[in-house]
This record gives sequence, C-alpha cells and structure tokens, in this order.
Amino acid sequence: MTTCKKRTVSINAFDAKKYLMRKLVSGAGDIKITKDGNVLLHEMQIQHPTASLIARASTAQDDITGDGTTSTVLVIGELLKQADIYISEGLHPRMLTEGFELARVKTLEVLDSLKILIEPTKENLMSIARTSLRTKVHPTVADKLTEVCVDAILTIRQKDQEIDLHMVELMEMQHRTAADTNLVRGIVTDHGSRHPDMPKRVENAYILTCNVSLEYEKSEVNSGFFYKTAEEREKLVAAEREFIDNRVRKIIELKKKLCDGTDKSFVVINQKGIDPPSLDMLARENILALRRAKRRNMERLALACGGTAMNSFDDLTEEHLGWAGLVYEHVLGETKYTFIEECKKPNSVTILLKGPNKYTLEQLKDAVRDGLRAIKNAIDDRAVIPGAGAFEVAASQVLHQYKEKVKGKQRLGVQAYAEALLVIPKTLAVNSGFDAQDTIVKLLEERSILGEAVGLDISSGEALKPTDAGIYDNYNVKKQIINSCTIIASNLLLVDEIMRAGLSSLKG
Repeated sequence: MTTCKKRTVSINAFDAKKYLMRKLVSGAGDIKITKDGNVLLHEMQIQHPTASLIARASTAQDDITGDGTTSTVLVIGELLKQADIYISEGLHPRMLTEGFELARVKTLEVLDSLKILIEPTKENLMSIARTSLRTKVHPTVADKLTEVCVDAILTIRQKDQEIDLHMVELMEMQHRTAADTNLVRGIVTDHGSRHPDMPKRVENAYILTCNVSLEYEKSEVNSGFFYKTAEEREKLVAAEREFIDNRVRKIIELKKKLCDGTDKSFVVINQKGIDPPSLDMLARENILALRRAKRRNMERLALACGGTAMNSFDDLTEEHLGWAGLVYEHVLGETKYTFIEECKKPNSVTILLKGPNKYTLEQLKDAVRDGLRAIKNAIDDRAVIPGAGAFEVAASQVLHQYKEKVKGKQRLGVQAYAEALLVIPKTLAVNSGFDAQDTIVKLLEERSILGEAVGLDISSGEALKPTDAGIYDNYNVKKQIINSCTIIASNLLLVDEIMRAGLSSLKG
C-alpha cells in the first residue's frame, strides 16, 4: 500500500476548476451565490435540447459519485468541439465515435495504471477532502471543513459495513463565521425543553428515547363520550388524567431507581407531545424533557447514544436507555438548540454549520456534502488518482502514441479524444491567470522527462507532482466521467436532426 504524502501548498493549489463565484437570481428575486457546478445546473432553466442533455448527464454524475459535474460539462463540450473540426471537413461522425470508443478503453487503462492504493487513514482522507473542498469554498474555510468532514466519516464508520452518509446530520446555525463550523459527536436538535424549571445542563445522563403520548389525544376513529352531569364529566377527566400520570410515574420510578444518590441524571426525548401537567411532574424530579422530536432524530439518537426507541413504558429497564456524557441547551435568538454530546459510541454525528448569512450557510452545506462524498468514495475505492490535471495530461500523451497503432479514420477520433482531455488542465491554467497553450506544453514536456504523473501548480504555473503536494482525485469519479462523457458525446454526434415531439406529430 502507498501512503499519500502532503506538504503545505500556496493558496488553493488544488483543482480550482471553479474559481469565480456565480450569482443566480430567480424569477421571485431570490439570490444564490455559488461555484458548485451541480447547484448551478440544478437551478438554471436550460432551454436548448443539447445543452439540457449535457446538464442532465452532469447532474447524474453528481448523483452517482458526488463530484465531477463541471469536468463532465467541459469534457463533453470539448469532445464535440474537436469533433466539429473533422466533421466540417467531411468526416462521418460514425468514424469519430468508433475512435472515441477505442480511446475510452485506452484511457481507462491509463486510469488503472495511475491508480494509487491507499489505506483509509485520517492523513490520506484529509488530502482527498481538501482537494474537493478547495474547489468549492475559500481555502481557509476549506481547511477547517476538511478536518470536520474526515472526523465525521471516521466516527460513523463501522467495520465491514457500508458508510451511511445519512448518519451525518447537517445543522445550520446563523451565527458567527464559517470558520466556526464544528463537529458534534452526537446529536443537535433544533428545539429545547418546554418548562422553565427544567435543568438547562445535565451530565452523565441516561437518555430515554420514546414515541409515547404524554398528553390527551383524540382517538383515531370517530368516537364520543356522553355524560349526564358535571360530576360524570369530572370523573371522565380524572380517569384520563390518571392514565397519562401513570405513564409519567413509570419514567419517574425508573429515574429514582437509577439516579437517586448518584451523580447521574435523566433526559426524556419524546416524538409525541408532553402536556403541561406532565412537564410539571418531570420538572419536579429534575428531569430534562423534550417533546415533538423529529423522527429522523429519534432514529439517530438510538445510534448515537445507544438504547432502544420505546413505544411503551411497560417493563421499562436500564438496558432500554441510552447514555450521553453531556446534554445542554443553547439559545440563539428565539431558537433553542439542545446538544447531546460525549456519547459512548456515536454512530451518528452532527456537523454544525455556522455562518453570518443564508448565502454562506447554503455554500457550506453544498461544499460539505461534496466533501463527505469524496471521502466515502476514497474509502470504498481504497484508491486515488493524482489530481491537478495530471491524469488528463498522462492520458492525452498515451492516446497520441496509441493513435499510431490505430488503422483507418478511427485514429482521428482517438486524436480528437486526446486533445479534448486537455481541456481540464487548460481550464485550470486559464482560471489561474496563465496561458493555456504554454502551460500544456510545459506539462507534456515534464511528463515526457519524468515519466510519471505531473499536474499544474496554479500558484506558479509550473508543473508539480500531485503526490508530493497531496492533491488527489477520486478514482470512481474519473472513471464515471470518462464513461459518461464518451457515451453522451457519441450519442450527440450521431444525431442527424432534432425534432420537436408533440401531439400534432401523432395526428393522422
């Protein structure tokens, strides 16, 4: 196994395919600032049929792998641009697409040859996440998010089980700056206790997660109670109250049994309601109770704190309870947040996104999602690819050599494919303020001299070894880009005429 090395690189020397921000304005005047290709393609209304097909291919790329949307658009566009040069000179598109297919197979061979096997250690995964996140947000924020995302994945990861990214909750808090974003190894709920006398902070807490009504409820079927006198009505109310109180007493009895005379405390988190008399009873016993918790939080609480989500209080025992070292309430404006931290074995965590405004929070959320997917891909693949355009330069050079072995007009398709792959390092160079052609010549020369993968250091415009700089791309992202771009470009080239389908064409 090879271990990824890393060194400190000057500002954003990673794959900066999307350096400038884009501002999207909806018809209602809502503004969104982003440089995430997937967000742009989802939000824009594209009318042209060919552009729409390319956009759908790119968003599908993101759905499958979590990254590579901009690269997909660039490569498909460049394939069509290179193909147009030959088609305008009379070459049939079929010849080009056959050449594309030969080039695709050869490019995948190059991809496998450049694959670097890794162990999913924290250092290796941080290199992957940093490369992805620095294309989405400012480098200072990206470096902070890198550690947060890696720690989140390593915390929820379980041996011999597939990583479930739904176990990482993204909680937004409009507060402070993006650099204050942090990881909570537990759960953060966006509501607090509903009684002023309940404790705001408890330690060494048993956690009872339940879905039991502690308030009057209407029956699920149509029903009615009929009484003749006020005394009968009072008896009915008392009986109903007694039914609810008995449920609360079972909680209190368990709390007294486990916590009295110790430094332990008790927390109840209920998916259903808790009425004021029940809250009073719990508050007198110094029990912290949250009501109407979201269902997703109930599922994640059992994973983070342990225990079992209870649907009944009959035979309630200690083994049904979870555990948290610290539970406290945080009030921000009119919103209460409850933090449940220091869990014994947190298989579910929360990334608390902080930012001064809505734009920043949306940008952080999109970036973190991509960062988490990049880390998961690296763990699943147990392999990475040198970044900074190194793979595309290597593949282009190999294809130029390979075309000499291809007979017939298909070699023109291979040549077009080789030229199209260079659009990635060219875009990197242009976005960094360098001349695209000069940069490509430098990279190809360095590749020929060194005989190994070289990419672009966008701080200096010189060639660098991505493995020394810690710049890595996901293997399956690159593989998906090569496959999908070839298929989409080939299908578009084989389209002879675009016809608008409608009901009128079916008449007669």
